[in-house]
Amino acid sequence: MPPSKVPDFHKLNLRRVMVVYHPALNDARLEGEKISAYLESHGLSTACAPFSDHDFQVSVNTQKPDLMITLGGDGTLLRVGRFCAPRNLPILGVNVGRMGFLYEVHRNEWKEKLDALLTGDYRIEHRMMLDVELLNNDQSQGKWSVLNDVFVGRGELVRPIQITAHVDDYLLTSYMADGLIAATATGSTAYALAPGGPILPPDLRNILIIPVAPHLSIDRGIVLGEGVSVSISVTTTHGAVLSLDGQPSIIISDGDRVMVTASKHVLSLIRYEGPGYFYHILSKYMENNPITGNHR
Repeated sequence: MPPSKVPDFHKLNLRRVMVVYHPALNDARLEGEKISAYLESHGLSTACAPFSDHDFQVSVNTQKPDLMITLGGDGTLLRVGRFCAPRNLPILGVNVGRMGFLYEVHRNEWKEKLDALLTGDYRIEHRMMLDVELLNNDQSQGKWSVLNDVFVGRGELVRPIQITAHVDDYLLTSYMADGLIAATATGSTAYALAPGGPILPPDLRNILIIPVAPHLSIDRGIVLGEGVSVSISVTTTHGAVLSLDGQPSIIISDGDRVMVTASKHVLSLIRYEGPGYFYHILSKYMENNPITGNHR
């Protein structure tokens, strides 16, 4: 499905900005308040608040901002992005979290980056998203959009389950595995990377299929075109789950199907570096894992 038309943000009359921060990070709150005050000193109207799924959606609908600034880690940007993408609302992320792979701006850089924003010295990067639907006996049990990945896998018991994947109604393959990941190019450097998936540049519009701990099954990742429809079904007697962008799991039953397609919505991110910045970030994180604190 082709992406929906997105506006030219360089011609946007920037008047109102929302600043949201991770509610559990005190540093995020402090930096958010500073950013809000700085923008107001430059004549913009701002609102600054902690992120909460319900309150955030109400605030966006009420205030109708022209730009969203998020402060936190990758999880914060993923959650905010699900609300912003359908509204064509661009996001400027400021990393005050632990990983920050999705971010380009760090806490000690935001002032100069905001100055560049106000003078139009930036670009917009569009990230493909996935639409997901859970079906039970062909009846919809829920619909979602994700930026990173969809995981269908075993529940609490440490036993593999049978997972069958179809592409456009054609059988792709069956797996006996812990799970199966369907990811975007953005998600290729998230969970899909751990079981050996390929790394895709973030501007690609592909769906990546990666098995997790396959047993006597195909163990290679498969890269699909954006126009396909992927159907993932499970056969199990001991429970399975559906996880979307790492959010709390949804229990699924034997015979349930998960449908995955490219979304018409895209996530729009404010960027300052050229497209090649991705490889610089990739090299930095691969060599200096922030989890271990081994920074150079």
